[in-house]
This record gives sequence, C-alpha cells and structure tokens, in this order.
Amino acid sequence: MHFDLAEYRAGRREQTRVRDLMAILPQGRHSVLDIGARDGYISRLLASRFQRVTALDLEKPAFTLENVKTVKGDVTKLDFPDNSFDVIVCTEVLEHIAPRLLRQACREIVRVVRHEAVIGVPYKQDLRAGRTTCQTCKKKNPPWGHVNSFDERVLVKLFYPLRVARLSILGPPARVTNFVSAFLMDLAGNPWGTYNQHEPCVYCGAPLAGPVPRSPAQRLCSAAAVLLEEIQNTFHRSSPTWIHMVFQKNGTRP
Repeated sequence: MHFDLAEYRAGRREQTRVRDLMAILPQGRHSVLDIGARDGYISRLLASRFQRVTALDLEKPAFTLENVKTVKGDVTKLDFPDNSFDVIVCTEVLEHIAPRLLRQACREIVRVVRHEAVIGVPYKQDLRAGRTTCQTCKKKNPPWGHVNSFDERVLVKLFYPLRVARLSILGPPARVTNFVSAFLMDLAGNPWGTYNQHEPCVYCGAPLAGPVPRSPAQRLCSAAAVLLEEIQNTFHRSSPTWIHMVFQKNGTRP
C-alpha cells in the first residue's frame, strides 16, 4: 500500500483540521516558522497571513513559494537565535519525536518563538489501536509512526513557562482498543494496521510492508479482537481526534 499525500490533503478530516488550525492563528504578526513543512501545504496558507514564512523539515523542502524560505533543520536543535520568529507553527510533528528528545524539541520551540507557538497533535491517541508488525524486525509499531500521546495536561507541562492562549479539540472520535484486543491483534500479525503510512519502522527503519497471509488461528484471534473492541465501544465514548493549542510567552500582547 502507498500513502498518497495529495489524497490525504483533500480528505474531509484533513480539511477540517487545517481549517481549525488557520482559525486559531494569531493575528497581526509578521514572521512565522513552519516546522515539519513537508509538501508546503501549510506553508502556502501561512504565506497569505504572514510577511515572512520559513518552512523547515529534516530535509530541505523541495517546493518554491513566494515569501517562503525553505531550510533543512531539526526541531530538537533549531539553528536560530532566541526569539527569532513571531510565531511558530508545529503540527503533525511532535507525535513522531523520539520520547527521549521530546522535551528538548519543546524547549527549542519555546526558546526560538517571540510571541506565540501554535501546536497541533493527536488528542489522547491510543497508540495500540491500528499498530503494525514490521516484517523485517518483527517488532510492533505504533500507528503512523506516532510514539507520543498528548492531552492538555501533557502539553502544558511540555511548553512551560508559556501560557495557554487558545485551545481547540476537534475531529471525529478516535479509535481506541484494550489490552486483550491489542494482544490478540499482535498474535494475528496486526493485519489491519496503518501499512499505507510513509513512516518506516520506528525500530529498524525498514519500510512497513503489508502483513503476510494469516493462519486460521490468527484469523480467529483478529476476529475476537474486533468483537471485543465493538463491545468496548458500546460503553466507552472516544475522544476527538486532534488538539490545537496556542501558547504565548509572558509579556506578549494579543
């Protein structure tokens, strides 16, 4: 399976997320750093709101846009002086950062931003739901390469001493599972994981291939896992998919 970024951008869920992100952006600022620019989709929208946009990714972005400067960089060690940008936008990034480097990444954002940091991450994501099995190293991977889960409390601690200026929680109910279903899915080879993701195995770096054919016992395990999840969902209300938070530095005026 192949991850089609253009198809993903055009999807209703992604369009909903981006509209909310644009709606909570600070007004009246001039410069912005877009961390994790990828294809430039967000950078293009930011260019209509800010005079200067810097688009950063692990590899220098290949796109060319008016008023957008593309740079190669790492959020865990940003090569910018303190207070370099009025605003920093960082979405669909922090969930991928190795847990041991997550606090460092957030400290770098706090250091480099002058006024507001706009952060977007999955909300209370159950990292067991939709995971995959790497056919190279045989280890279990979280869905979409997400290795961190967030809620309001976690984000406030990560971005201290910034204060929360705006908060938005949105999206359809996120998928959740339970210990038994996750265990059974692992035994079944995680046949319905996110194998169309472009992120490689978080352990060995190999591309994630679809699951191998399952035995009758594995098919039974996956069927039982789905049944248990359905029973769980009857009694458990899932959280929305995403959280957007705008953090401000002390002394910043709206």
